[in-house]
Amino acid sequence: GCPCALVISTPVSIVSGMAAATRYGILIKGGMFLEQGRRLDCLALDKTGTLTHGKPRQTDCLCTGQEDEAAVRSLAASLAARSDHPVSGAIAQAALADHIPLQDVDDFTALPGQGVSGIMAGRRWYLGNRALAASLGRYPAALDERISRLEQQGKTVVALVGDDGIRALFAVADTLKASSLEAVRELKALGVTTVMLTGDNEHTAAAIARQVGVDSFKAGLLPADKLAVIEELEARGHKVGMVGDGINDAPALARADVGFAMAGNGTDTAMALMDDDLRKIPRFIRLSRATFAILVQNITLALGVKALFFALTFTGNATMWMAVFADVGTALLVVANGLRAMRK
Repeated sequence: GCPCALVISTPVSIVSGMAAATRYGILIKGGMFLEQGRRLDCLALDKTGTLTHGKPRQTDCLCTGQEDEAAVRSLAASLAARSDHPVSGAIAQAALADHIPLQDVDDFTALPGQGVSGIMAGRRWYLGNRALAASLGRYPAALDERISRLEQQGKTVVALVGDDGIRALFAVADTLKASSLEAVRELKALGVTTVMLTGDNEHTAAAIARQVGVDSFKAGLLPADKLAVIEELEARGHKVGMVGDGINDAPALARADVGFAMAGNGTDTAMALMDDDLRKIPRFIRLSRATFAILVQNITLALGVKALFFALTFTGNATMWMAVFADVGTALLVVANGLRAMRK
């Protein structure tokens, strides 16, 4: 009746699985998340910095009025330089490369999912997406065609908005990671549905989704919208994982059954990938499934030996020393079997 083998059958498997994950650059917050990984059947992926490199470059600057291009770029770059969003970074870097001077910004404010704002030379300026311009009531329908044409090329378009409307449009393009395409293919082979969540517009999101091969996508999302999508998927009975790397993803990462923070970002997530290689996620799911299989083997072996020797005892065919050696042998076997997870 000694429970040693049964007691150690689970922790040795879990610890071995977590150690194997660490060797491949996956840090897991706790054993329960390693066990939950095998159940994931839906994975939500952020776009910028997750599916793409997150290092976009500015491709276009279109002035909508009589302003000098250098002037509007100076205004936009002054706001962008104070933001940590990759799109803002591209605008700031382009201005820096062209030696465009920056201006002092007062009352700088980040508007999650929309853009940024600040006061320059006594006037309030905004740099953000179409939703931001529309919410300010300064989005003219006449710009739709120009914006849509850029978005259909897979570019992200942001507007510099002043008191009298949109003063300039900036188009920024990002590139897909080769590892993202491979990861999505592997996830599909594992039976996991993929959905891309992004704050970008419908046209840009459709172009990226088509290239990477995800099953579906949702565009124009604010942080609260991403959270709502995760809750909706879970309400349908899915076991949902969420992959992201930005502040905008934090609520969704925390709400998902398993949250994956890219490149070690995010402290309130189930696990962190120590680089930006999405192929670690299907690797983690396979490891979770293999670890669970070993765990079941260990429990079955431990209980099976106990049952066998109880039966032999009642029939008078077992001795105490046989049971002692069987118990020690079973404990060694479950440890050895559990350690196999480290080689997965």
